[in-house]
Amino acid sequence: MIFETIYARLDQLIPELDQVEEYKGLEAAGFMKLGIDILHRDAKGTVVALSHYYKHPSGDMIADPDMVVYVHREKKQAQALSYQDMYTYTEVYRNTDTFYGVLDNPDLPAQKSLNAFLAQWLKNLLAQGHK
Repeated sequence: MIFETIYARLDQLIPELDQVEEYKGLEAAGFMKLGIDILHRDAKGTVVALSHYYKHPSGDMIADPDMVVYVHREKKQAQALSYQDMYTYTEVYRNTDTFYGVLDNPDLPAQKSLNAFLAQWLKNLLAQGHK
């Protein structure tokens, strides 16, 4: 199932996720740095933002992509909650208070597409050698 695949790839990429306090950056030669921001942590899991930043010609730093991911430790599952780039913003849940501890139906249109993107992005990050 996609939730387990995402969890396994995140665990390979960031095995020390439970020890990250607020922010961590992963680098790979020739690729943009991956930013990891802890947004929320409780007994069941962690909400983390993953993002690449690039410098726009205006001088602004722009997150592209920027994804929020929920990681459920006990179930060893993770899911995409939102996706943002410089053109669009998509979220799975309108009320983010309802998703903590819940791994919902993977067939919801937004959830299905965001999880597919996240699984591929994590696979690419691992292949690129981010650490």
